[in-house]
Amino acid sequence: MTAPPTVRIIAGHTGSGKTEVAVSLALHLAAAGRRVALADLDVVNPSFWSRERAALLEARGICIISSSPTHGAAIDLPAISAEVRGPLHDPAVDVILDVGGDNVGARALTTLTQDIVQRGYDLLLVVNAYRPDTNTVDGVVGHLHAIELTTGLRFTGLISNTHAIQATTAQDVLNGCDLTRQVSELTGLPVQYVTATPVVLRDLPADLPGERLPLGLFMRDE
Repeated sequence: MTAPPTVRIIAGHTGSGKTEVAVSLALHLAAAGRRVALADLDVVNPSFWSRERAALLEARGICIISSSPTHGAAIDLPAISAEVRGPLHDPAVDVILDVGGDNVGARALTTLTQDIVQRGYDLLLVVNAYRPDTNTVDGVVGHLHAIELTTGLRFTGLISNTHAIQATTAQDVLNGCDLTRQVSELTGLPVQYVTATPVVLRDLPADLPGERLPLGLFMRDE
């Protein structure tokens, strides 16, 4: 948390858990005393919207930006709010961009490419080994390349986010870490974060690469 504020783009295949990661990362940064803005750019067939947790995020001092004036899931405009450019041009703010699943959803980034490149960014791929399209190295790398080709941006890191929702065990996380490690070795991209609920994180070995990111289950009802 000592690094300068930056733009973190959270991308991943549909169902990878990227929105849960984006919300948890925003709360993690805010808890460390950072100024945070979270932009919901998922406008193509989303399963979850980060803006659905606007009340929680705003209560923690996080600026939430979405295509809906009231952040309501029922009022959706298939466009990117121009408000996102404000935080992108404020070097004191950590910006998190939650983009749509796969390369089609990530296309929304193209309207912001110049702003993102000018500011500097981390483009992070959420890897979930329990999803059918990303349960092999070839599947993950193919997905990675498709997003890069669509957006013109290059990935800078990986997020290991394999889980079984409330039933997740340390072994589930380790299974995902093994796949993410193989992708890292093939692509040269570092493992930036390993996610799990706080209870499961305590059971993980200390020598795993990547910063531990406590994951909430904010997007799912009990």
